[in-house]
Amino acid sequence: MNILFCSVGRRCELLKDFRKTLGDKVHMVVTDNSVYAPAPAFADVCYRVPLITAPEYIPTILDICKKEKIDAVTTLIDPEIAILSAHRKEFEELGVEVLAPYEETAKLCFDKFEMYKYLTEKGINTVKTYGCFDDFDKDYKEGNINLPVFVKPRTGSGSVGARKVDTYELLKEVTEKDPGLIIQELMTGKDMDADIYVDTISHKPVAVFSKKKISTTIGGANKTISFKDEKLFEFAQKALEVFKFNGPLDMDLFYQNGEYYLSEINPRFGGAYLHAYGAGVDFPSFIYRNVVEKKENAQQIGQYDENVVMMMYDSVVIDTLDNLEDRMREI
Repeated sequence: MNILFCSVGRRCELLKDFRKTLGDKVHMVVTDNSVYAPAPAFADVCYRVPLITAPEYIPTILDICKKEKIDAVTTLIDPEIAILSAHRKEFEELGVEVLAPYEETAKLCFDKFEMYKYLTEKGINTVKTYGCFDDFDKDYKEGNINLPVFVKPRTGSGSVGARKVDTYELLKEVTEKDPGLIIQELMTGKDMDADIYVDTISHKPVAVFSKKKISTTIGGANKTISFKDEKLFEFAQKALEVFKFNGPLDMDLFYQNGEYYLSEINPRFGGAYLHAYGAGVDFPSFIYRNVVEKKENAQQIGQYDENVVMMMYDSVVIDTLDNLEDRMREI
């Protein structure tokens, strides 16, 4: 399988997991805009590409797909998901499976306020959200929402800018300074997430790995513990019925007052997918079966052990500048 990981950045361990599972049955091609990205050290081929906002970006990625005979493409950053989804037809014409949601679903996942409205319309439990201060203010004065609240960017990524706000005055100030913030009810229940694989043939979830967050940092959870709950599995499957996903995704959830609430969905390999893989939930094998063998995966929801703990830590790649520059190809 020739697979292309776009915007690979620091995702070294993910590439190692693909190699561990598939060995010489996988040829990993990666892209990045920076010569200093560490993950290319663990790939077979790396290309230096323009910024994802550049008009030549997608033509460059399509050229790489032709040159490397790519079977499947995915991205590891949120802002690129909708870009790949919007060009699905061009990739499919080259025989490339786009491991990203379909276009409308991709747009909803990136815009957290639109996601809130959509989930509410579909009757899926979600976190009460306001698109602007005036809407919050009306509900606050009517006693429908209390302080403190949680604010975060409407189209943010990696928890950047997300924080608790305790007072009315401060909330008004921060939202005036940054109109791109959304305001959410502060959830005080358990914070957790699920790594999910949606089969690219059946378009149904075939694996759900749930974990409680012990510790988080910028970008997501860095210490988690696995658990199982049939109620969570049922909730996740019901929520996914109203979307069109394709491949891996990460679902953020809260458990409060005996109910699950969907916070947001990152339709890519989550940063803490490493936990799922370490517990035996093998997305690389699922992708290989879909893309190379052209077969559906059997459902494996909940097939892992509870109380498996992930403790993430930093490592390094040491190399010379000459080697880094030599490693990055130009298309």
